[in-house]
Amino acid sequence: MNPDLMVRRATITDAEELSRLNQEFNGGEKRPLAKIVERLSTNHDELIAVAETGGEIVGFGCAQSFYSFCYELPHGEITELFVEEAARRKGIAIAIISFLEEKLRERGVISMRVLTGRGNNVAIKTYEHCNYIKDDEQVLMKRLPD
Repeated sequence: MNPDLMVRRATITDAEELSRLNQEFNGGEKRPLAKIVERLSTNHDELIAVAETGGEIVGFGCAQSFYSFCYELPHGEITELFVEEAARRKGIAIAIISFLEEKLRERGVISMRVLTGRGNNVAIKTYEHCNYIKDDEQVLMKRLPD
């Protein structure tokens, strides 16, 4: 493990770096800083973690916990995970996953899920390294009309 690596919860002072990394991850326009600050300040269900090496933010991960009347305990889901190309293969993604899992465990979460692309073999291997297993669920999506 990289001794210079630190994973921590994101703060509003990380908004600019989160915007930059999110654009690299998702493409398109940069998310406005005000929107990122708003989400960091108001969305307490979402955990946003950043990974730093050498004082520079090189990756982030997001996770959520949620309750359903169907289950006694909350469930967790990793919704986003990204590490800059130059910082990959150094254990950073695994450190982010571990951090998110620990924070969700503190919320009472005992089961986790993650969605990733079928062809995203690097991500799948990373999650499998962290003991996630493929299941037989099928994801269906629909965009709601305006």
